[in-house]
Amino acid sequence: MSRGLILYDADCGFCRWTLAKLLAWDRREALRPVPIDSEEGGRLLTGMDDERRRASWHLVRDGRTWSGGAAFPPLLELLAGGPPLARLAARLPRLSEAGYGLLARNRGTLGRLLPAGAKRRADARIRQRAG
Repeated sequence: MSRGLILYDADCGFCRWTLAKLLAWDRREALRPVPIDSEEGGRLLTGMDDERRRASWHLVRDGRTWSGGAAFPPLLELLAGGPPLARLAARLPRLSEAGYGLLARNRGTLGRLLPAGAKRRADARIRQRAG
C-alpha cells in the first residue's frame, strides 16, 4: 500500500484537530503529516503558487497531488473502512468540494470553539506521527 503525505496548516487549530482525527482513524499508519509551510511542504508543492498552497490542505500520493475536496477520495482509500466512502466522494465531487469549502471558510471560528486541551492532544498525535 502506498503512503500519503497530508499537508496541513500548522497555524490553524481546527486543521490540526481534524488532522489528528484522521491520524487516529489511520490505524495502518498510511498517512504522514507535513506542515504546508515547512521546507518539505515547499518541496512537495513546488510549482504551486503561494495563494493556492495556503488556500487548502493537500494530499501527495504516488507522485500526484490533490487539494481540497478533490483529495477526499484518495485520502479515504488509505483509511480502514474508507474505500466505500472514497467511491461515494468520487461520485459526488461537487458535494465533496462544497463541504470542504464550508469548513475551510469557517475554520477560524471552528478553531476558536475547540478547547485548548483538544488542540494540545491533536498536536501530540501529529508530533508522534510526523517523526
